[in-house]
Amino acid sequence: QVQVVESGGGLVQAGGSLRLSCAASAIFNVNVMGWYRQAPGKERELVAGITSGGSTNYADSVKGRFTISRDNAKNTVDLQMNSLKPEDTAVYYCNAVRVLGSIKYNYWGQGTQVTVSS
Repeated sequence: QVQVVESGGGLVQAGGSLRLSCAASAIFNVNVMGWYRQAPGKERELVAGITSGGSTNYADSVKGRFTISRDNAKNTVDLQMNSLKPEDTAVYYCNAVRVLGSIKYNYWGQGTQVTVSS
């Protein structure tokens, strides 16, 4: 059974740090793993992504503060978040993408709340 499970959310003061972790099970040859977030009243947005080869991309708003890392063997992806700001408050979702030919399979976690107080 495919599962994508996040952990590590919580409440932190502005300027603090949190580390999110995600494990994707029963998914083989995951091409891209990433983190998205959705704040109340806003659309879900990409925070950071990483390919199986280690290439990364970040939203402009988190560059220099967040770092994504991945363990291909374990199908895990982490997001280290430093210098957190109140505007980083959102539900964070882990995403795993598997591309098979022309078909793209998207798998999502249930989300973990991150709240940054001012």
